[in-house]
Amino acid sequence: MNINCLLFDGFETLDLFGPVEVFGKIDEYDIKYYSMQGGIITSAQNSKIATEHIDRIHSSGILLVPGGHGTRALVNDIDFIGKLKDIAEKSIWCLSVCTGSALLAKTGLLDNRNATSNKIAFEWVKSVNKNVNWQYNARWVVDGKYYTSAGISAGMDMSLGFIADRFDKERACYIANIIEYKWNSDNNS
Repeated sequence: MNINCLLFDGFETLDLFGPVEVFGKIDEYDIKYYSMQGGIITSAQNSKIATEHIDRIHSSGILLVPGGHGTRALVNDIDFIGKLKDIAEKSIWCLSVCTGSALLAKTGLLDNRNATSNKIAFEWVKSVNKNVNWQYNARWVVDGKYYTSAGISAGMDMSLGFIADRFDKERACYIANIIEYKWNSDNNS
């Protein structure tokens, strides 16, 4: 199954590469990178990554949306939000890290669902869509096929939680051990 990472200029590097490190340990997953136009995308920390055009996403996979300062402009980009909504609806699972949940919220797909986001940007994210049941104290939240996490490193915790849910907790703990990461497995802390 594909992990379809939807990128944009100004994404937070660890929001993407933390989960990629986790998912990269699962042989069943193939990680792909996409953006609206394809080509080189630059993170907030000036990391550059080659992406494919958004229309090439195989929508039956797992969608991963990082956060970062780039979300502030994208939340008002009608074309991007429309594409995101279409892909998210067709994806088997949708995962967002940090303010990536603001982008999902803007699509309306999180209406009446529980979700969370980066605590520093929480008030802004809430203002994007007040129809979401925003959970301030959660490290990550699962509601149906949607997984949303708090900021940056919480994305790794959520990714390990996703592995525990899809496979088993032993596999998640094994991955955390081999990447020497202390997994906060309590999604409510």
